[in-house]
Amino acid sequence: MAPGTAASALTALVLWVVPGSTVGLGLALMVVLVAGTWAAERAERLIGGKDPGAIVIDEVAGMILSVLLLPRTTSVLVVGFLLFRVFDVVKPFPAGVSQRLPGGLGVMIDDVIAGLYVLVVLLVLRAGLGWP
Repeated sequence: MAPGTAASALTALVLWVVPGSTVGLGLALMVVLVAGTWAAERAERLIGGKDPGAIVIDEVAGMILSVLLLPRTTSVLVVGFLLFRVFDVVKPFPAGVSQRLPGGLGVMIDDVIAGLYVLVVLLVLRAGLGWP
């Protein structure tokens, strides 16, 4: 299993198992974003290269954002995970070009954008179809 997929799946599992409020999850996301940006920048320098596969904190942030405003049910987490992986791989605009940003910000931002796209899709499904 690719590191990004494994990190996303593990994050979805943790989100399912560990209870928490939306506010608490939002605070956790903020910590992951700040610490992840710093750590990703440092890791790029130590490992070498732009956004090496060993850096997966960006997937953690994106997966959290994907379901932030929704009930963390099994179906939401599974669909959120699948959509997140699609958006993370496809990198629809502006996610692909955002990777050109320097350092940790360039590592993190494309996954945050992918997570935001997933969140919007899930919220539209909820508003339009009553799911979940």
